[in-house]
Amino acid sequence: MHKTINQCHQPQISSASKKTYSGLLLVGIVLGFAVLLAAQVKAQESTRSAPASDARRDMIKALEAPGPHPSLGDQARVFDRIAGTWDCDYSFRLDDGTVRHSKGELLVGWILDGRAVQDLFITYPANGEKERRIGTTIRFFDTALKQWRIVFISPQFNYVVTVQGGLEGDRIVLRGTDSTDGAPIRWSFNDIKPDSFVWRGEKSRDGGKTWKMEEEHHMKRRSG
Repeated sequence: MHKTINQCHQPQISSASKKTYSGLLLVGIVLGFAVLLAAQVKAQESTRSAPASDARRDMIKALEAPGPHPSLGDQARVFDRIAGTWDCDYSFRLDDGTVRHSKGELLVGWILDGRAVQDLFITYPANGEKERRIGTTIRFFDTALKQWRIVFISPQFNYVVTVQGGLEGDRIVLRGTDSTDGAPIRWSFNDIKPDSFVWRGEKSRDGGKTWKMEEEHHMKRRSG
């Protein structure tokens, strides 16, 4: 009885319905293949348009560090507070008493697994100049000397100089000898605040008894 009832209530599918169903199924399959093909073509185009990795930049990527190495301890604070990008108003005091101003930027960051700090002093082209001026400094804390040692180079002017020092009160003071004339020099970071500081470069002509300021650069931290 149950078998007879079930058979009586089964829906009867007409020949026309079967053809319609088959047609819809075929359309669905075709559309599915079309979508897959379009996705594959797009992926291939994306791969072709993606720039190839430049192995010459691998060193730059490996050079940077997210912050100071833990082994630096409290010494990390000396230069970590100036890490970042700064807009610069450079001023140079000339022998005739005039002051020449230039605009530029200073970029400071940790390198070598956080064991050293590097910066880029950049001066924008002005007065018809075609190229910017750029120099770089590398700083590290010498654990034997208990001082920060600094090397600055400016390839455009064949200039290399080394200075060393550290904190003196709230200032950072670095001393050395100018490689061009052998005169004592003193570089300092002054009035250091979260968003500004003043860098000064001085030179002595009498063995360090008196000092003449040759450079004074006002830095303001770039936001964003």
